[in-house]
Amino acid sequence: MSAAWGKCFDPLGSRYGVATYPWKLAPDGLATRRQLRARGLRPGGQPIAAQIMRINRRTGGPRVAYLYREDLALPVRPMTSRKWGALALAMLARRTCPKCRVTYSHCMPTSLGMCVLCALPDHSVSPTGS
Repeated sequence: MSAAWGKCFDPLGSRYGVATYPWKLAPDGLATRRQLRARGLRPGGQPIAAQIMRINRRTGGPRVAYLYREDLALPVRPMTSRKWGALALAMLARRTCPKCRVTYSHCMPTSLGMCVLCALPDHSVSPTGS
């Protein structure tokens, strides 16, 4: 057993406070949020049942994903027409420049807070990029 694997194996939860398993070795019946979503489920307010961990090779620190019980998971709530409408308005706001009020086909850069033409008026922007 490698040292990294040993750091990630704590099925009783004595070291990390919650049952911890190495990457890809979680017991059946537990799933991450993404795995639940792929099955059309959501955690539904249940507490974290366990976690999977692996040691990051670049930083040496751990990477953790929380696991939830599949038997307590609830079905995903369906999107209603009101939710679709609110999502469409939010995306329209992200594509509209607050300064010049022009609506673009792409989202505004969050670093600028407005379109490039309003943020950098002194720079000449050409379609060829030169």
